[in-house]
Amino acid sequence: MTDADAAAPLSSYANLDHDRARRRGYPEAVYCAGKTPEQVAGIAAAVGQRSGAVTLFTRAGKEHAAAVLGVLPDAFHDPVAGLLAWPPRFPEPTGERVVVVAAGTSDLPVAREAALTAQFLGRATDLVVDVGVAGLHRILAQVELLRRARAVVVVAGMDGALPGVVAGLISAPVVAVPTSVGYGAAFEGLAALLTMLNACAPGVAVVNIDNGYGAGHLAAQITAPPEAATRAGGAGSGGEAAGTR
Repeated sequence: MTDADAAAPLSSYANLDHDRARRRGYPEAVYCAGKTPEQVAGIAAAVGQRSGAVTLFTRAGKEHAAAVLGVLPDAFHDPVAGLLAWPPRFPEPTGERVVVVAAGTSDLPVAREAALTAQFLGRATDLVVDVGVAGLHRILAQVELLRRARAVVVVAGMDGALPGVVAGLISAPVVAVPTSVGYGAAFEGLAALLTMLNACAPGVAVVNIDNGYGAGHLAAQITAPPEAATRAGGAGSGGEAAGTR
């Protein structure tokens, strides 16, 4: 990218939805994958000029993260999740609890993206890791915690069986996230996706492959306090924010 491209006006590559927090109760997020670092930096600069709700930068690689931090040096950054947030402060928790479950350590980046999204949207959140179906005693040991949640996000690759197991143990809705973790016949998450779509246990909703952000957002909406649906700015939003998906 040339210097001229780096100096391109924001309107040439992004149209920020500043009204989304007021309109929906939750701010927009910035999906960094597919954007140049210069574009992400330009968006971050626009975000920094506005106060209010936290803005999430998702799927941020090293260069994207450096671009955001170059403009907003105090931004929160979790390199495992590929997520940044500004302002960097978690809001005071409201609503009910979200629990995020990762089947394996390899699923952790997507699980952390889900957990941090729910937390930055104002929910008390717990993360449980490495409790896949190869050792059922591991998830059974977490049943008490799972039953305290109003929504549970289950992140799994390989055979994708864990969401159905969890849904058979608890009364709360399960948001299932297939990941692209697995050997060849996993087809980069397609096998896990189909397993989750065919879950025998009722109450399982499925988001796209590796979509931790979408799962965390849905769980935050499920667990929102009753007044969030009618309150301007919504639960955990605090006002306007900017971003682009």
